[in-house]
Amino acid sequence: MIFEKIAALLAEQFSVDADTITMETTFEELGADSLDIVELTMAVEEEFGLENMDEDDLSGIAVVGDLVNYLKSKLED
Repeated sequence: MIFEKIAALLAEQFSVDADTITMETTFEELGADSLDIVELTMAVEEEFGLENMDEDDLSGIAVVGDLVNYLKSKLED
């Protein structure tokens, strides 16, 4: 469920087909720059009802699977 929501957000933001996004897809492969990451962070916070995702945590996120796992850990708290 989390992966599907993330894939949909990424597909919309980067104009790609959601079916092409996997857990191993890097944000670099999607063409994300620092502004894109900020916009994505805001969209994820809104979609999942999170407040201010921790920048230190986000610095370790390189692939879609990292983001999915991060969200799973935050939403289970």
